[in-house]
Amino acid sequence: MNDFIVMSFSDCIDDEYWFGRDRSCHYCFNDPIIKGSDKYITYSKRHFRIFREQDIVYIEDNSGNGTFMDGKIIGKGKKLPLANNAELALAQPHHKVFVFIDLMADEQSNLPKEFKDKYLISRKIGSGVCGEVKLAFERATCKKVAVKTINKTDFPSVGNVLFSMEGGELFDRVKEKKQLKEPIAKLYFYQMLLAVEYLHSNGIIHRDLKPENVLLSSRHEVCLIKLTDFGQSKILEETSLMRTLCGTPTYLAPEVFTDAITVGYSRAVDCWSLGVLLFVCLGGYPPFHSEGTEMTIIEQITQGCYKFIPARWAHISDQAKDLVKRLLAVDPKERLTIKEALQHPWMQV
Repeated sequence: MNDFIVMSFSDCIDDEYWFGRDRSCHYCFNDPIIKGSDKYITYSKRHFRIFREQDIVYIEDNSGNGTFMDGKIIGKGKKLPLANNAELALAQPHHKVFVFIDLMADEQSNLPKEFKDKYLISRKIGSGVCGEVKLAFERATCKKVAVKTINKTDFPSVGNVLFSMEGGELFDRVKEKKQLKEPIAKLYFYQMLLAVEYLHSNGIIHRDLKPENVLLSSRHEVCLIKLTDFGQSKILEETSLMRTLCGTPTYLAPEVFTDAITVGYSRAVDCWSLGVLLFVCLGGYPPFHSEGTEMTIIEQITQGCYKFIPARWAHISDQAKDLVKRLLAVDPKERLTIKEALQHPWMQV
């Protein structure tokens, strides 16, 4: 069949549309082009549906004789992400009836053929100094993955497709919830400690631990977390100290400001940043900020000045507050190590 009915999703303002011979469908197969086909009787009353979930458009096959996208059968009861310019066929792969056109920019054309054949690129989900991250689907399984594009001149090696962390950033989760429940904060923090312990055991210091660099695997509260953005990370030999001023000021340890140029600093800076992270998760606000004080953020950090606002911390256990205090020790020699933090009573409950 050489003629198509072109569908633009911009014309579809609802989240679900059914297609079929039944008049109850949003799009009834009563177009003369379709009804004139000798295959018309093979179409199901509710042949397929197109629906949207979290800004992703899917097609689901509900037919007895098959719905095909770009020549491949979807399978009854199964769904696939609907690609821009996808050709939809009914009953037989060559019996093409619809073309789906997504008026959002299609950036598949700039990708290598081998990649396009395996993955379908979707919307942008993040960006950083090294490149852009987009949601993608493995065509064969509909599995969600994250694809990061980088400048080849800066990073000549080719990386692997990444896991998609659908829960987004810890920053947004805390912002949404105002402050996390103590058990949930403990769950996330335990995972952070294990991740940083692994880095340190391999001689790596992160140097930029903050809520934006903690990703959640799910939108559910109980989920896995992953640390990301190692742009500031540095391999640290056992006896070496770093002397560069880097990272996000609100989460930087005191010695980064006071000792970076002179004696330097060590992996203890990550322990301080974890203390700030735990404070933010439990209290819902950063311990060092510019509101309501004449002290600069650097002055607050170097002097260890922060407050447990009663309205936010009244229901938080004393053990949790104690762990925060021990991680936010201005003197790095008095600050808990990752191992000591894992052994803290709050982490054992």
